[in-house]
Amino acid sequence: MVHNRLSENYALLKGFVKNTPLEPGVYIWRDSENRIIYVGKARALRNRLNSYFAITKNVKTAALIRNSKTIETIIVSNEYEALLLENTLIKQHSPKYNINLKDGKTYPVVRITADKFGRVFRTRRIVEDGSLYFGPFPNVQALDKTLALIEKTFTLRKCRTFKPRKSPCLYYHIGRCLAPCCGKVEEDAYNIQVERIRKLLAGETSALIIDLTGQMHEAARSLKYEEAASIRNTIHAIESLSETNSVEDMDSESRDYIAWASEGIFTTFSVISMRGGRMTGQELFSSRSAAEEHESIMTFLVAYYSPDRIPPPKVFISHGFAGPGTGSETGSDAEDDNSALNRYFQEQFGQIPEFIMPDDSERRHAAALAMAAHNAREELRRRLKERGVGPALDELKQVLSLSSRPECIEGFDISHLEGKHPVASLISFRNGNPDRKNYRHFKLKTVIGKIDDYAALREAVQRRYSRQIRENKELPDLILIDGGLGQVNAVKTVLAELGVDCDLASLAKREEEIWLPHAKTPIKLPERSEALKVLQYIRDETHRFATALNTNLRSKELCFPILESVDGIGPKRAATLMKHYGSLEKIAAAEAEEIAEKCSLKISAAKAARAAARLALEDRLAKKDRLNAKFAAKKASEEAALAAEAFAAEDKIDY
Repeated sequence: MVHNRLSENYALLKGFVKNTPLEPGVYIWRDSENRIIYVGKARALRNRLNSYFAITKNVKTAALIRNSKTIETIIVSNEYEALLLENTLIKQHSPKYNINLKDGKTYPVVRITADKFGRVFRTRRIVEDGSLYFGPFPNVQALDKTLALIEKTFTLRKCRTFKPRKSPCLYYHIGRCLAPCCGKVEEDAYNIQVERIRKLLAGETSALIIDLTGQMHEAARSLKYEEAASIRNTIHAIESLSETNSVEDMDSESRDYIAWASEGIFTTFSVISMRGGRMTGQELFSSRSAAEEHESIMTFLVAYYSPDRIPPPKVFISHGFAGPGTGSETGSDAEDDNSALNRYFQEQFGQIPEFIMPDDSERRHAAALAMAAHNAREELRRRLKERGVGPALDELKQVLSLSSRPECIEGFDISHLEGKHPVASLISFRNGNPDRKNYRHFKLKTVIGKIDDYAALREAVQRRYSRQIRENKELPDLILIDGGLGQVNAVKTVLAELGVDCDLASLAKREEEIWLPHAKTPIKLPERSEALKVLQYIRDETHRFATALNTNLRSKELCFPILESVDGIGPKRAATLMKHYGSLEKIAAAEAEEIAEKCSLKISAAKAARAAARLALEDRLAKKDRLNAKFAAKKASEEAALAAEAFAAEDKIDY
């Protein structure tokens, strides 16, 4: 019995790992009493967690799996954030299978002292004296380069204690200090430099990077390559230092970040808590609700905050919330809801938290909310995958009045460029998931050089199902066409001729209308309908698959590599050029200004593209001339040989 329970738990843990994303983050193992027993970090969560279930497990790993009940993951932006969060969680929870870090080591921060004529330096110790702190910075090398830049660029005092002096020190004479101790600079002028350093450390670096980039290019033009390389390294250090860190900062004010993801009636909420400048963890909550988004959020806030979970002074909310303090315009119903929410918080907690929806300019808060939203989406994706698409297929059968549950669905789409390279894609879905081994492409033969989607669909469908019938293979439960009533009726005619009795529908892109054969009106499903989501997934996959082959065929004939060889033009811009002009000849004949305007290119790139097209045409013409010359020489040689043979034969004639 015990062995069976362990085997079952092992399978559950391994099943969870299978659906874990390949992204950086932290993973948390919990025991049967929900206690954290191990915390780890990973560059790719799924790969790292899979390693725990390898055949050759050591004793510690086996014990960890045996004593674990669940695994949680928190996705972050990069490995540094994973390192910081792992460090925080280990110190907070002291998991039994983690190394006990006795030294309590922390990452360095930068301090700007609060005293008169403040100074800037690196430290690991925080003193509550009004000083400004920035960090923490896991990338110590980048931090050192930035501090060296600050020391070189800004002439602040170097002495630890500010004391009036009669004569300045050596730093003043070499231009590395303003000598405030000798009254050589006013406090306001000195503080201007301090403010510039504050902006640099706060990530407001755009103007500085632009200036340094100009200096780097100027040094390179003057052949001062070592100086240019040094400036380049400084720019990289600043960019590395100014990356937004979502798991630790120097803001000690308590705050929560709440985001969510929805699919149909399913919603997952993600709450990230910051306390004392550190992310103390994440909580995920799943619910089923048919309510509108605003109502669902209000219900969650009331349920989440309780006497055991007091709301912090600030709660940052992602999209769609028109609550009190967000500054959003609200109608009378929303205002009534806000009034009730205010009253609830005031009566329950004696305070009303400030609800904030930050914009993109508030980088730190926007980044934290983005991380919360990403985790909510991943949890919702995992939850829906575990649940399966059975209910969605049942809904599809009901709303389309299908003869059976559509467990096998095949979709068709057509792709071409003004009649050139017409291709059809066939994709297969089984139980709501892609069945890629049964994907097919059809290079169409009857519609070359003309645009006729109906004929193209008829050819693809006829070729597909005539072969299926001939080889006695399985037919789908439902065929989905990308298009409207005309397309679905065209396919219905072919199926009738073949004697194929399959359910058939089409999905039109613009209004997401579902058409059945010979219908007078389309079927419109709610935006959150699970059945509609399945059809959209299939339709988008058929389009992607058809476009991929069509693009590949066009690339070979339309000389995309020639355009892509131009600096600043990649596959997408090359495709845009060919879409607008259709041939290298037309690109070569166009004005550079026209190319730049039509294809959203810089004038330099447009000129380069035109030059590349002309050069390719010249090469093509030269190659053609060489072939013609070779052919003419061969023909002349053959004619000369024939003439010689004729002359020799004539000599043999006996007159």
